[in-house]
Amino acid sequence: MLVSALPVCVAIDFETSGYEAASACAVGMARLEDGRITDRFSSLLRPPSSRVLFTEVHGLTWPMLRDAPTFSEVWPRMAALMEGARWLLAHNAGFDRRVLHACCKAAGAERPAVPFLCTLKGARRSLPLPSRKLNCVCEYFGIPLRHHDAASDAEACAHVYLRLRERGVSDAEMRLK
Repeated sequence: MLVSALPVCVAIDFETSGYEAASACAVGMARLEDGRITDRFSSLLRPPSSRVLFTEVHGLTWPMLRDAPTFSEVWPRMAALMEGARWLLAHNAGFDRRVLHACCKAAGAERPAVPFLCTLKGARRSLPLPSRKLNCVCEYFGIPLRHHDAASDAEACAHVYLRLRERGVSDAEMRLK
């Protein structure tokens, strides 16, 4: 397969501060063009509540987030990075799509019409691993990862996508319905 035959994609990862989908507290993005990362964006996000859950997972606390920009403030940069993308990529894309759509709704922003591909779905179809969590897939492929750091997770997802495509996994097989 020719790498240049790949469409423009943007990998995206969110960390959340609560159970509500609109509780994003960090975002990471990596834009793929011609099979290589051409642009990156990441930011902490001020969540809608000062009560921050999941610190044991992502390491983020309210003192770290209280002065961060809101989703509304970073949305223009995020939307610009997605411009012209054929797909958004995420590992466990149902989660990240839900968070993105809820944050857009809460911010009064139009949610992107770009469909999602799920690298978890692709990994489940093609990798002989007991777990297809992002950290396990990255270890299998030798992809560096600081797990639950949104920027690192997004970049790793982009690399996983490329490796899955090299293994013959099609976009149709990873498409999130």
